[in-house]
Amino acid sequence: MSTTTPEPGTITMYTTTWCGYCRRLKKQLDGEGIGYLEVNIEEDPQAASFVEEVNGGNQTVPTVLFPDGSAATNPSLNEVRTRLG
Repeated sequence: MSTTTPEPGTITMYTTTWCGYCRRLKKQLDGEGIGYLEVNIEEDPQAASFVEEVNGGNQTVPTVLFPDGSAATNPSLNEVRTRLG
């Protein structure tokens, strides 16, 4: 299942191929050495449903799932760092 909670210290990032905000966050995460699993919601109906569930019915990306089970929509790099603790 594509909505499995990520390992501690990593995130699951729900994206699309055309999302500029997704590309920016991936580049920032790569620069900081923060691990992530990328799931393209256009290729994974379960992931698309999860994103809709946490975004009031909208397929807003990037949506990030944290190890504690919480989610954030289009978080900043600082927010990701803080929430990974």
